[in-house]
Amino acid sequence: MKQAAFLYNPQSGRGRIARAREEILAVFRAADYTIEPIEIDFTANPFEGRAELDLMVVAGGDGTVNFALNRMKEKGLDIPLGIIPAGTANDFAHALGMENDPIVAARQIASGIIEKVDCGRVNDIYFVNIFSFGLFTTTSQRTSDERKHRWGKLAYIAEGLKELRTMHRIPLSITADGKAFRIDTLIALIFNGETAGGFRLARRSSVQDGHFECLLLEKRNLIFDSIAMVRYLLGGNPRTVRHLHARTITIDSPCKELTDVDGQRGAEFPLAIECLEGALRIQCAANHHHE
Repeated sequence: MKQAAFLYNPQSGRGRIARAREEILAVFRAADYTIEPIEIDFTANPFEGRAELDLMVVAGGDGTVNFALNRMKEKGLDIPLGIIPAGTANDFAHALGMENDPIVAARQIASGIIEKVDCGRVNDIYFVNIFSFGLFTTTSQRTSDERKHRWGKLAYIAEGLKELRTMHRIPLSITADGKAFRIDTLIALIFNGETAGGFRLARRSSVQDGHFECLLLEKRNLIFDSIAMVRYLLGGNPRTVRHLHARTITIDSPCKELTDVDGQRGAEFPLAIECLEGALRIQCAANHHHE
């Protein structure tokens, strides 16, 4: 029999995962797995003593997946992950074609195939979906879990609006795949995935293309920049939103901004960011084809 573990947060999805726990475990047992449930403890490594696992099933949002990925890499392991969406936005899980219903997602994993997908690394921190800094980007860190559970995406928007008061120019020195330039920006978003907070911002991104899509909002003036961002969200291509498609990006700034990886506290400047092509094995639905 194959060995699996089920890492879950009982608070995830307003407690839905805790209620569905036994049914999820039954799905894997029916697919010939022995499976051990592990309630998440962010101070412990869930891979400790579990180096022989055939599969680690993770129920949670991007932050929980990020936690599992980083703890696995710390141990030098390469164990396939299966992801049951149970966070607020679940951007990475949706890029993999995972269904929102936890039982359906469990079945997708149990009967699925292993695919190699990209992950990012910034300094010594790995990420699955997005690395970012600037306006709105640390909103997730500042939004309490209670508010996320109660308000969902609205909690992010309410917290993000407070940040408009502290909006400021960030001067950057960037080298992307060997090409160097300088830019003053309000926000930097470096996507491995396709969406942030459920919004599709990285229009050409894929988790299997070996590249990041990077968006930089150039700083000009508040009204002009705000209009440009709204135009971009509505499908336009304003010139102040600069696009990069790159495998490796280095960034430095005298501002030493706070950064964010998948909704968690990120790396410190200077930043060395690399797309690790096919470095993560994911067990997902056999009939899903990534863009």
